[in-house]
Amino acid sequence: MKLRDLGEIDSPIVLFGGPYSNLQATEAMLAVVRARGLPAICTGDVVAYCADPVATVAAIRASNVAVVAGNCERQLASGALDCGCGFEAGTTCDLLSAGWFAYANAQVGAADRAWMDGLPDMVVFTQAGRRFAVIHGGASDVSRFIWPNSSEHVFGREISVIERHLGRVDGVIAGHCGLAFIRGVTGLLWTNAGVIGMPANYGKTVGHYAIMEDGIATLHDLTSAT
Repeated sequence: MKLRDLGEIDSPIVLFGGPYSNLQATEAMLAVVRARGLPAICTGDVVAYCADPVATVAAIRASNVAVVAGNCERQLASGALDCGCGFEAGTTCDLLSAGWFAYANAQVGAADRAWMDGLPDMVVFTQAGRRFAVIHGGASDVSRFIWPNSSEHVFGREISVIERHLGRVDGVIAGHCGLAFIRGVTGLLWTNAGVIGMPANYGKTVGHYAIMEDGIATLHDLTSAT
């Protein structure tokens, strides 16, 4: 388990995930970060479904954004032959992922893979006296899908794994599932900041991100006009 401690963050902080090789969405998100003059953390999957994996990685690497390794980064860094997304075998997502991963695998070079290999599995920071862990999917499995309606037991298991490595935390920020949500579980708030590279399947054409201020996260839409 690779950990990165960002220490105390006094300002608000931008939280986002899933650039997904979508350069335009990444540029829009980074424009928000620059305009607000805030630090930012990405929950991973910089490379995935869309057309510009190399340019998207370059944009993220050139920024001051802290990045947690997603399953896509881990798979590309290790030379794996699939994205390791955790899709059920034979499903539409599983079949379609083979195409985009092969494309990304052919594009991403050695220097970017080395950068991915060095990314932490978990980031920790403190704000307003509260301690937060940032992960990709689950702490027990980087590609674990944790949904807004997952059972309390699922959340509790992941929190116990996190606290085994970090000690007590007051909140968790995650990604991977593609849905932005905030849920109170086992005495703390679990925030999924959503993804910016593809819209959630709920009838809108926007990505999502979060801003945390004074230890409280709020969810926001990301559009080209943001």
